[in-house]
Amino acid sequence: MPKQITQLITGEIYHIVSRAVGESIVFKDKNDYYRGIYSIYEFNNSDPVQIWRRRRDRIAEKKVEKSVVCPTYNTPDKRNKIVEILVFCFMDNHIHLLLRQLKDDGIRDFIRKVGGGYANYFNKKYNRKGHLFNQFRAIHIKTDEQLMNVFVYIHANPISIIEPGWKEKGIINANDVMSFLNNYKWSSFQDYTEKINFVSVTNRELLLNLMGGSERCKQSLEDKVFLRKVWDVGDTTL
Repeated sequence: MPKQITQLITGEIYHIVSRAVGESIVFKDKNDYYRGIYSIYEFNNSDPVQIWRRRRDRIAEKKVEKSVVCPTYNTPDKRNKIVEILVFCFMDNHIHLLLRQLKDDGIRDFIRKVGGGYANYFNKKYNRKGHLFNQFRAIHIKTDEQLMNVFVYIHANPISIIEPGWKEKGIINANDVMSFLNNYKWSSFQDYTEKINFVSVTNRELLLNLMGGSERCKQSLEDKVFLRKVWDVGDTTL
């Protein structure tokens, strides 16, 4: 993965987007999505990570199928975290993340680990070679307003699956869109609205306090969807 040259400040929050090379599909089925989300949890660690061993141990402990081994419920956390994951959303050809850097070069190291680790899994599964993701892009979040806007923007990204071009044209069927977003599994939105999904992956305290709780988190997205207007969130988009 090419090097990100933007200086990233420890303690600050950034909207990160990591896109697949050539906009190719890198999450082809539910197991790929599970592996991707599992990766952002496991590789958020400055200590060496042997993800195959961790998955083996979790399978043994939980006695569940390999495909569903993922940090779904709160478990003892022994990681030496390098970033704080506030928000995430996985699309078929890119990933959105809202991260606070906890250690110097933490975001860069985190994205490198996730991209390399997931590429190893994907290349082996689909018999390919090479890296999967382009250089990541980052926007520094400087204000509370910007932070709340990007929360909505990231969680609204899956709308394009059912209404392509909605950012330019506006939303046609708001009820269908909200139903889809409420049930979209591959983001942090359900955890913010008290529907347990991948609760161990994110730290939600900051945004829940800022936005006024889980109902206001949901309402903020609904307000944007039901306006049905062209998307405009200032300088939070990538």
